[in-house]
Amino acid sequence: MNIKKTLGLSTYIVFLLLPIYWLLVMSFKSNQEILGSLSFWPETFTFANYMTIFTDASWYMGYVNSIYYVSLNMVITLLVALPAAYAFSRFRFMGDKHLFFWLLTNRMSPPAVFLLPFFQLYSSVGLFDTHIGVALAHCLFNVPLAVWILEGFMSGVPKEIDETAYIDGYTFPRFFVKIFIPLIRSGIGVTAFFCFMFSWVELLLARTLTSVDAKPIAAVMTRTVSASGIDWGVLAAAGVLTILPGVLVIWFVRNHVAKGFALGRV
Repeated sequence: MNIKKTLGLSTYIVFLLLPIYWLLVMSFKSNQEILGSLSFWPETFTFANYMTIFTDASWYMGYVNSIYYVSLNMVITLLVALPAAYAFSRFRFMGDKHLFFWLLTNRMSPPAVFLLPFFQLYSSVGLFDTHIGVALAHCLFNVPLAVWILEGFMSGVPKEIDETAYIDGYTFPRFFVKIFIPLIRSGIGVTAFFCFMFSWVELLLARTLTSVDAKPIAAVMTRTVSASGIDWGVLAAAGVLTILPGVLVIWFVRNHVAKGFALGRV
């Protein structure tokens, strides 16, 4: 029985890692070799594809733009979601359940539904092709998810802690920052992880609401077709570099994510 489990798990890992391995191998090949015979290892090892990305501003600025607006989105989302989730977890008011459900329905809607309203609004107020514009657009989807996750963590913290802090003379801002946030740091880590992943890989809004100054790497990678065809090697190298930030984020929040799956609403 253990042999079957080991064999099944090994097969699953191989199929899971095979596309990543193939992408990595392609990134060290020339276009001629990629389009030529099938090979599981580069016959002519080259870093030219990576050098193209690191020396061409149209490529490396895509990563800078993506990191910029993703970081903005995470900060804005957490600043909005933390007090909102606290209100939902600690207070009862008229229509709270309906409002909470309405927040989740925004997360259920496909991004394509909001393309035209965002495009016309941003063009009118001067937010088109700006980092803050993309970050705010992604908040429409990340804030409901963040409120939902954080509310689950906050509801697990006894209300007696709030009351004890008030008796000890803590003001609400001091209590919230010094006591409450450390108690839900795992929930904040999980929330930041999911917000990063959505904003980093989202393409439709980011491509429609940008043109030059804030164009993300996901949009740059879709515009590699030229008269000579598709530059597969550079595209593969860009794909490898696009995976790295996600891997780094997972590494830094891995403990929080594990606790979140065990304790929180994930």
